[in-house]
This record gives sequence, structure tokens and C-alpha cells, in this order.
Amino acid sequence: MSGSANHPPLLREDGQRLDGRSLEDLRPISIEARVLNDADGSSLVIWGKNKILCGVYGPRECIPRHDESPYRAVLRCRYNMAPFCSLEEHGRSGPSRRSQELSKVITECFENVVIAESYPKSAIDVYIDVLQSDGGTRCASATAVSVALADAGIPMKDMVAAVAVGKVEGKLALDLSKEEDNWGESDNPIAIASRNGEILLYQMDGQLTRDEIDQAMSMAKIGAQKVHQLQVDALRRVYDGASDKRRVPLELQPGEVRQA
Repeated sequence: MSGSANHPPLLREDGQRLDGRSLEDLRPISIEARVLNDADGSSLVIWGKNKILCGVYGPRECIPRHDESPYRAVLRCRYNMAPFCSLEEHGRSGPSRRSQELSKVITECFENVVIAESYPKSAIDVYIDVLQSDGGTRCASATAVSVALADAGIPMKDMVAAVAVGKVEGKLALDLSKEEDNWGESDNPIAIASRNGEILLYQMDGQLTRDEIDQAMSMAKIGAQKVHQLQVDALRRVYDGASDKRRVPLELQPGEVRQA
């Protein structure tokens, strides 16, 4: 993020953002659950131009054994940006300091909600792949992880929805785009537990006043509620059977022939 004045304008003369949104609007978001056949749970989040694929495997045997805990499951999240997701910033494959940081941040976020005590001596592995990046990937990734864990049937205290609030040309804006993230004055990714409103992740890049922080939190909570509803809708479509390809029907319907 850069606060330099030598950047293109981020707001139009009418006060709207460059993509036509108001300061309180989210980018278009699409969430689908159970998109991977061989994963225990999975999700695909398309958030603006971001495309995040998440797969959950487990609970399963913890390998290596010395990582396991006799009291709880070990939650391991791996965040990875594909080398083709953004030619401007991420043109190489393999782990980086950024991917290691976000893997740790997301793991710590969900350690607060996953009821890991239900599965001692096991591991829950979460793989996050950023297929396309356009600003706000950590929030989109946390949102995808929550849906994938729920799809896998992992017991959680709450769902997690995340959204960023930043400062653009002196004004607070919800859900920063890549240009706003790069050239804005502040960026604050925030993850919120959907039922009790607990803050599970709060990071700040740049500076805000105390009043601006309060206003940013209010904007984030409203945005997170909208994201949470999309998460619920995605899971409802799966459990209503609309997109469940893995579940075997318990009873044959009239005229139906089940393959052996």
C-alpha cells in the first residue's frame, strides 16, 4: 500500500469509485460449496475478480506423528497463490513470506472457532489456492475456508465472514479493489464471527483515527453480514441436494435405476 500522491485518481468526480460502486458497496460475490469431488469439503469464492478455491481434508491421521496432539485435532491451513494469478506481483511458484504469513493468520483465525477437541490425535488440512488475484484475497480466502469446513462437517462454534475496510482519498471504503489497496491510505482486513460478532482477525496497514476505526468496524460488520448470508445460501443449496454429487440417495425414486 502506498500513500503517495503520485497515483491515478481512485474516486470519480461524483464521489463514486472507479468501478461504479459507492463507498459502502461490496464487489459482486459468488460462493459455491462442494466443488471438489475428492475433498471432504470444498468451496469456490469468486469475489470481484478474485477466484479462490479451498479444499478440506480430514479429520485424518496426522503425519508426521510428532505434530499430533492427544487432546485436539491439529488445524493446518496452507495459502498458496498460483504463479499465473497476478503477473504484476506473483510471477513465481512456491512458498513466499506472504503465503507463509497468510497461512499462519488464517490458521490462527479458525483455531478460535473449530471444535478441535472432538478429534484428538488427528489433523484437519485446509488448502487455499488463489487462482486469480485482484485485492482482498485474505478476506475472500477466510470466507472460503469457513464454507469448506462447514461442507466437510467439521464442528465449529460459528461461521466466519471477512471483509476489508480501507481509506481512499480521505474517505472510508468497504471492500477495496486492487487499485484501492495499492494506492489507498489504509487497508484493514477484518474477520468476524457471524453470530456473536467476535473479531477473529484485525490487521491494519496505514493509519486511521479512533473515530475512523469505529466507523470502519461498523461498515465491516454490515458487509460481513451480507457475506455470511451468501455463505449460508451456498451451504443450503448443497444440503438441499441441488448441487450434491457425492451423496447417494437413501431411497430410489419411481423409475430410477441405481448403478452398481
